[in-house]
Amino acid sequence: MIPYATLFALLCLFWVLLSGYFTPFLLTAGAASAFAVVWLSHRMGLLETARPGLKRGVGFVGYGIWLLAEVVRSSWAVTRLIVDPRLPISPTLARFRPSQRTEIGLVIHANSITLTPGTITIEAEPGHFVVHGITRDSAAGVLDSEMDRRVTALEGAP
Repeated sequence: MIPYATLFALLCLFWVLLSGYFTPFLLTAGAASAFAVVWLSHRMGLLETARPGLKRGVGFVGYGIWLLAEVVRSSWAVTRLIVDPRLPISPTLARFRPSQRTEIGLVIHANSITLTPGTITIEAEPGHFVVHGITRDSAAGVLDSEMDRRVTALEGAP
């Protein structure tokens, strides 16, 4: 029961933070939306299998900050490619074996690759990723990468 109440409270708080209005209608709509999400989560059995814990939550925050820095760095690299009059792109596909063991780990890794400018995950299956890079260097950068290590560490947090 506690995970459901916690999720409901967090979703209501998130709703209030995003809306910024405290009218009865919006507070009721937010509570109803939060209740619907909790009810659907219960019906899908999501809260019985997910126990994130404090350590994993801190890990997600740290990973999010690191990923944001990577997105900024990659954005700058892609911007330099675009403004270069020679347009030095060399589109390349890279195939590699991710080290994640769970579906959520694979999803986080594949989406993190796609979020960074210059790369996109084309195919993501357990034990097999295909990534398109705007340059050979960006495609090669996903092989045995820091991102792979960080997502695997995040996945293994208790």
